[in-house]
Amino acid sequence: MTDHETLVASVRPASPVTLEADYDAAVSRWLWLVKWLLALPHYLVLAVLFIGSALATLVALFAILFTARYPRLLFDFNVGVMRWSWRVGYYTYGTLGTDRYPPFTLGPAPDYPARLDVAYPERLSRGLVLVKWWLLVLPQWLIVSLLVGGSGSAGGVAGLLTFYAAVAVLFTGTYPRGMYDLNIGLHRWAARVAAYGGLMTDTYPPFRLDQGEREPY
Repeated sequence: MTDHETLVASVRPASPVTLEADYDAAVSRWLWLVKWLLALPHYLVLAVLFIGSALATLVALFAILFTARYPRLLFDFNVGVMRWSWRVGYYTYGTLGTDRYPPFTLGPAPDYPARLDVAYPERLSRGLVLVKWWLLVLPQWLIVSLLVGGSGSAGGVAGLLTFYAAVAVLFTGTYPRGMYDLNIGLHRWAARVAAYGGLMTDTYPPFRLDQGEREPY
């Protein structure tokens, strides 16, 4: 390995899935009460995007089975749906981490306080594609359903943390840092599982809670 390759590897995230956010202690005391209404256009768009993502994943399954490659256009689309969903969840009741309204885009928004990316795999296992999305990922899905709920955004432990954080913000004007770090860690775990179950990586998600704003390196 060259010195350059060693340097790149040394700063590469531990997972092909990167989920990060920027902590804002002083979010609005009251805005969270109406975010369900403000985010309604996003919910409607996401409902359509989720259907498209399911169809894209089905097509990708057969493409991987025959070519060992995830079609890049489909991959970028599904990563975009994950990004969009994460930004909306971060703004609303997945985290309540920001008062900045999410952009309507599938692409990256590096200046938005919630960011997500998945490294594109050059090749994927043809054999794993038949079992990882339903059998291998099953223990992880069960855990994630407890961590962030069946919707993957605003339920489970993360939903409870968000509720308590909202009460804390209402009375103190400050988002408790410990709740925030734990919440982000829960969503990071869920994103890794979603990428694996969505056939976007062969890297099995670790049974590990990486808390805080930044990915471990």
